[in-house]
Amino acid sequence: MIERWDEADDARRIRSRARTIGEYFAAEQPLLDPLPDEPFETGRLFTLRVDRYSQISVRTNRYSVPVRLIGRTVRAMLHASELVVYDGREEVARHERMIAKASCRLDLDHYLEALVRKPGALPGATALDQARSAGRFTPVHDAWWAAAVKAHGERDGTRALIEVLLLGRHLPHEHLVTGLAAALRTGALTADAVALEARKAAEEDSHAPAEPVSPTGGQSNVTSLASRRLAHLPPDKRPLPSVAHYDQLLRLRRPDRPAP
Repeated sequence: MIERWDEADDARRIRSRARTIGEYFAAEQPLLDPLPDEPFETGRLFTLRVDRYSQISVRTNRYSVPVRLIGRTVRAMLHASELVVYDGREEVARHERMIAKASCRLDLDHYLEALVRKPGALPGATALDQARSAGRFTPVHDAWWAAAVKAHGERDGTRALIEVLLLGRHLPHEHLVTGLAAALRTGALTADAVALEARKAAEEDSHAPAEPVSPTGGQSNVTSLASRRLAHLPPDKRPLPSVAHYDQLLRLRRPDRPAP
């Protein structure tokens, strides 16, 4: 719409001048200075202190930052559709801007270091509810979590889940979900097992299309890491090992020691 207005204004004459606005601009344009090389920042900058809940307040709304920044002063750049938070020159958080007043947007990843020390706070965390609503915490996560709690107990099972969530900082989300589903099917309820399956899924992603992941079963192109390695080995025709030759050592008796 603005472009149409510009084109219409180019044909307009100011009072009784001989030329149109567009003709005058064509003569003036070669004399203009070039545009600067640096991008022009259109956001509004705030300097804020992180509170004890690892949050900052921007225009009546609250946004989370990593817990390691509690008590620190950060810079927040508010754009039309997003908020970007910097610690020095390092970007530490990026949120979609909230339009409603007195709202709160929390990123579960920002609280993982604290939750490792206090895993009992995870089930009722607001950040977890928001992660579920955003689709970042999937039913596969819930199914693996329930199985881990059943196998290791509430505290250790929840801590294992948090360790899995920390893997999301180095692995793509879709591969991590695939690794969770594969580990769940094989009963491997540790973060290391999930990491192995997720990395294997990342390797296979370029060779085969991903299939829907089901936390309760179903066909999938994900197999266990051991099965994949054994499939490429030739059949082993050697006889099973025997310890019969060592049994004769059991029949040997030590010489009696002389009495003191």
